[in-house]
Amino acid sequence: MTAPLTPPHEPDPHDPWAAPPSGSRLAPGGPASSPTAAERRAELAQGAATAALVAATGLLLGLLWLWLAPRVPLVSDDTAVFLKNSEGEEAIGADGTFVLLALAFGLLSAVAVFLLRRRGGISLVVGLAVGGLLGSLLAWRVGTWLGPTSDVVAHAKQAGKGVTFDAPLELHAVGAAVLAWPIAAMLAHLVLTWVWGPRDPEPDLGEFWGAAGAEPVPGAGFGAGSGAVSGPGHGSGFAHGSGDASGSGDASGSGAGEKGGAEGWPPRRS
Repeated sequence: MTAPLTPPHEPDPHDPWAAPPSGSRLAPGGPASSPTAAERRAELAQGAATAALVAATGLLLGLLWLWLAPRVPLVSDDTAVFLKNSEGEEAIGADGTFVLLALAFGLLSAVAVFLLRRRGGISLVVGLAVGGLLGSLLAWRVGTWLGPTSDVVAHAKQAGKGVTFDAPLELHAVGAAVLAWPIAAMLAHLVLTWVWGPRDPEPDLGEFWGAAGAEPVPGAGFGAGSGAVSGPGHGSGFAHGSGDASGSGDASGSGAGEKGGAEGWPPRRS
């Protein structure tokens, strides 16, 4: 005897791979729902606003760079302009100051965007990167515009012979300095989203696999009344039956038990 199976016309309700009922639809806010045109426009507007605000802070970066960057001293003898200290590191110090300030601005801008919009999104990340790039370019131009003049000859004549004056503020490693802000902003935003960002709800597997420790359905197993009934003598009979609510079965002997009890088994030949 085997356990009763589910009829073929009735699908298993706990089968996770079963097809959905006919006429069923996805919920409007389900995970498979695609964003509408209005939502896309809103995301693009948020990305553009993020890029504009982040780029505007490049003005502050340029002013800080102009204030903190070391100056390169020059001197003139009325015939040529020379470095006052040929072994000085002021030129590379200006690049390092810009890079360090750009990294700090990238971290601060990423924290500000994450706190304002924890849900994140591709448009925000792209706006953050584009804004950091534009802000770096703006800071570079602000520092060179407001710094010492780039006309070294005119500045030397104005300063006079043997008088020290400052060289124009310049970036020598332009690529690394300009990309420091957007790279730092994207990495910082990625870490913040990974650690403290919102999580999607976990799927409820109970509806597929059932509750743990569920009790078996009565009568779904083997019949409780099946067993072997021994007859008198050497014969034996078997009880066959299917289990019901009371757990009793209808036992029927084969008759071999009685005959075997009288004549023995195997039967004797005369």
